[in-house]
Amino acid sequence: MTPPAGTRTAVTRTAVVAGATSASGVALTRRLIADGLAVVAVGSDAGRLDAAFAGLDGVERQVCDLTDEAAVASLAGRVLDDHGGADALFHLVGGWRGGTGITTQSTADHEFLHRSVFLTLFNTSRAFYDQLARRGGRLAAVSATAVAAPTAASASYAAVKASVDAWLQAVAEGFTRDGTATAATAVVVKALVDDAMREQHPERRFPGFTHVDDLADILASLPAAPAAQVNGARIDAAAGLRRG
Repeated sequence: MTPPAGTRTAVTRTAVVAGATSASGVALTRRLIADGLAVVAVGSDAGRLDAAFAGLDGVERQVCDLTDEAAVASLAGRVLDDHGGADALFHLVGGWRGGTGITTQSTADHEFLHRSVFLTLFNTSRAFYDQLARRGGRLAAVSATAVAAPTAASASYAAVKASVDAWLQAVAEGFTRDGTATAATAVVVKALVDDAMREQHPERRFPGFTHVDDLADILASLPAAPAAQVNGARIDAAAGLRRG
């Protein structure tokens, strides 16, 4: 039915959540749905996607190997065809590998972290860049306090997370140079915790950890924040907004 003259048809915004079956991905997806966004939940396993989002309206489940450049380009094409493009891309793909010192940092561990943490961001941010730029969208990924205070035991992890920070800063400069109202933002955490972890380890206090629901609140606030305020910003999850 055609709307009456002078009325405006509401347009549903679309967010892509990469790493959607993680605890943080589930929390963010549920928050975005509650805020009225459509969500394309991206994961590597159809069974985990079904288990995480069964019965939740407004979630489109997409299986994609985010380390595969062609597969990510195909995903971006589907989002463009089906939704007109992405208004936000939230990168929550992570991983952890460490050692006891510099000489125990293995090539295999670094390669795992590079592929899981950085390459997935590299591929998705490039594939969705133009969509976000056209729609004044938001790109956000999780960084770590280890970037500013690396240890020998966490050297590979800190180095890869530093590459995430640098990449987001470069994307932010690209958005500014292109004259768009688009923003790329890093949210910095020490580590994440969820209710299941607390139940499994009641003896632990998890000092300095960020609850996944609090991370979801920060990420979900970005689309409404002025681009000039959050583009190129590093948001300390414990201390508020801080420029990189």
